[in-house]
Amino acid sequence: MGTVIAGGGPAGAMLALLLARSGVEVTLLEKHNDFLRDFRGDTIHPSTLQVLDELGLAEEFHKLPHYKAYNLSLVSDSGAIRLADMSHLPGKFHYIAFVPQWDFLTLITRAAARYPTFKLLMNAEATDLIRENGAVRGLRYRDPSGEHEIRADLTVAADGRTSVLRAKAGLVPQDLGAPMDVVWFRLPREPGDRQDPFLRIAKNRLMVAINRGDYWQLAYVIIKGGYDRLTRQGIDALRGPVAELLPWLAGRTELIRSFDDVSVLTVRLDRLRRWHLPGLLCIGDAAHAMSPVFGVGINLAVQDAVATANLLAGPLRYGRPLPERALHLVQRRRMPPTLITQAVQRFVQDRFISPALTDGFDPDRLPRDLTRIPVLNALAARMIGLGVRPEHLLAKEP
Repeated sequence: MGTVIAGGGPAGAMLALLLARSGVEVTLLEKHNDFLRDFRGDTIHPSTLQVLDELGLAEEFHKLPHYKAYNLSLVSDSGAIRLADMSHLPGKFHYIAFVPQWDFLTLITRAAARYPTFKLLMNAEATDLIRENGAVRGLRYRDPSGEHEIRADLTVAADGRTSVLRAKAGLVPQDLGAPMDVVWFRLPREPGDRQDPFLRIAKNRLMVAINRGDYWQLAYVIIKGGYDRLTRQGIDALRGPVAELLPWLAGRTELIRSFDDVSVLTVRLDRLRRWHLPGLLCIGDAAHAMSPVFGVGINLAVQDAVATANLLAGPLRYGRPLPERALHLVQRRRMPPTLITQAVQRFVQDRFISPALTDGFDPDRLPRDLTRIPVLNALAARMIGLGVRPEHLLAKEP
């Protein structure tokens, strides 16, 4: 019966490619009719670039429109503070590549489509699980033609932080808390603007700026649950802080015509205690929603997919249901990096982001160049660039 994966994000798409490459029959469901959605995670870190290289896709990836960031910095009222320099990371890739997520997902699914065992269903929204004799044996989904079902030896929930299949399985994530939400929007970029992405911090205000070539993708960080209050104050309550934080954008803020031009991300930091049931496995955001801190969500999802394929592709080729202990091997391997990454994210949230939003943190007390502290720079660069346990391909094409 093969494998069915709900969710065409980074975890689901990468796992589908790796399983198809290993000769496993796999069906990938994506609930939208394309991958074109603004303000999704777009940072491809060296750990993921290494996986693409191992797949023979690095050259094709680098043909996509992208921007390379070799350093990360924070800008306070008194100037720039260098946070991390990735030039000394081990391996071939010493930068973060900023690329629209829809281009990345298109690259991955097109590569998967080269294998006859891969099938992609767009406009197909997973709605329920098929259960038999205490085990999951596939899923039900809805598309424009009606209700359908797919029977499978393994069902993978990669349908995001609000996973429908996770809820249907009765798996409830542990909420670890997040002090902020994020308002995303874009403004035109002009030739004289700076090049690199950065975090802008001032009294009670935080903003992230990402160079997208002809426009800036901007993230205004607000106190958790503060979006309704912001909208009640009117659009000038957003335009004003943008102009104050980034004066060189002041003349462009009128292009934020209304709150219809923005998107709000409700930040979540959570994880499942148990990622699996007989016949069902959760990976990516369905298993652990990550904070935007360090922008590592895509890369943790890809690492989950690689570990899953390494551990399960061989047994799945035999075409029979896996014992639950095999699914537990995935959780056992990926839980430690999840725990450590989320612990570091919580530390940053509690010690820096939350105080910065409530006037309790002065960035000018930091050294102007943290990269000159070798141990600190090495730890920061490795955490951001490679993660705690970078995965490498073991499963090979049959």
